[in-house]
Amino acid sequence: MCGIVGIYNHPEASNLAYLGLYALQHRGQESAGIVSSDGKLLHSHRDMGHVADIFSETVLQKLPGKSAIGHVRYSTAGGSILKNCQPFAVDYSRGGLAIAHNGNLVNADRLRGELEAHGAIFQSTMDTEVIVHLVAQSSKNQLVDRIVDALKQVKGSYSLLFLTETRIIAARDPFGWRPLVLGKKENSWVIASETCALDLIEAEYVRDIEPGEVVVIDPNGIKSLRPFENPHKKAMCIFEYIYFARPDSNIFGRNVYEMRKGFGKQLAKEHPIDADVVIAVPDSGVPAALGYAEESKIPFEFGLIRNHYVGRTFIEPKQSIRHFGVKIKLNPVQEVLKGKRVVVIDDSIVRGTTSKKIVKMLRDAGAKEVHMRISSPPTVAPCYYGIDTPSEDELIASQKSVKETAEYLGADSLGYLSTKGLYWFEKNPGEWFCDACFTKNYPEPILSPKTRNSC
Repeated sequence: MCGIVGIYNHPEASNLAYLGLYALQHRGQESAGIVSSDGKLLHSHRDMGHVADIFSETVLQKLPGKSAIGHVRYSTAGGSILKNCQPFAVDYSRGGLAIAHNGNLVNADRLRGELEAHGAIFQSTMDTEVIVHLVAQSSKNQLVDRIVDALKQVKGSYSLLFLTETRIIAARDPFGWRPLVLGKKENSWVIASETCALDLIEAEYVRDIEPGEVVVIDPNGIKSLRPFENPHKKAMCIFEYIYFARPDSNIFGRNVYEMRKGFGKQLAKEHPIDADVVIAVPDSGVPAALGYAEESKIPFEFGLIRNHYVGRTFIEPKQSIRHFGVKIKLNPVQEVLKGKRVVVIDDSIVRGTTSKKIVKMLRDAGAKEVHMRISSPPTVAPCYYGIDTPSEDELIASQKSVKETAEYLGADSLGYLSTKGLYWFEKNPGEWFCDACFTKNYPEPILSPKTRNSC
């Protein structure tokens, strides 16, 4: 759940990387960093917090050069501390190298143990650093070959950007879990997690970087390599469509807004209810709620208003306010809810504690009935490929039936989108998605379960 961006051959590379990260802020709010190249040296700045707070004009002036890569982080593997911020930059025998990673390596613990046994010293607790050590220790001569050699040893999800003094190299794992797109801005190349980053800097979308593809951009131009044997099927993360990606982005060849609206329409077909109003848990639930309302012919209203200026921490009054954590982020509109039979749409339920508070909030605001509808199937298993989900025994859907969950939430009814309904759209031939969090059908064996998720 991180975001990455790369800029090649632009006089304001760091500034454009900063703007790209700004557009990708939703993918990670704990830390951010940019590494630039002036053709001879790499320059780095990383810090905890949001992009706008970390990068001032003065800081960006200290990141010269025509190439840069950037990263926003939502920590999963590795703690939320400064030494785990990315991009991760090192000097080794072949020069400077920086790496930005979105994903998770499921065999990171084993590889790290082997590397440490042979004398490697790690500076962070991120699985991303494993890749750096594998590159440095490779016996291959050319950097691209060393990177490929390293990536053939790792398992799991990765969308990667490497920066040297003269090159940017991008790579996407053969399963294609995380998105990565290629864009062009006049004579400059742009690589980013989502197309919304291209839009902000007015770069033209060229294409998706394909699963298993390595793209090299250097003074000789752009080159595509296919060094990996592709698996029998891809495993693009369906949760990118449900929650992660911005609705104005196009990823995996489709528009996220239209996908979410389609989930809502399908949800209305599968779980109709006689009600007066459809509302959303903002922001990710809004497109699905619009789809539900359109299909069911029940009016859509904004019944919950989100405070967009809430940080990750806040000081609670000493005199306790019930459900303070939810109330500071969401506030009900009583005029919309009072005396109404309400359908509330959310993208998922994990532990159920937040959903329970939302249902109580709606009833306190005067809702006559509360019917909860979820635009994804029940989350019954943890993700090991880049989503920070709890262990299975903490997931309410793995412990309770739908009826029991509804009772726990205090809702009059509860309906999840079916796994079949999740694929309401017509898939392309040979197109596959990872839905292991709903089905327990993991595309790749889990070798390091304690190291769930990364960046």
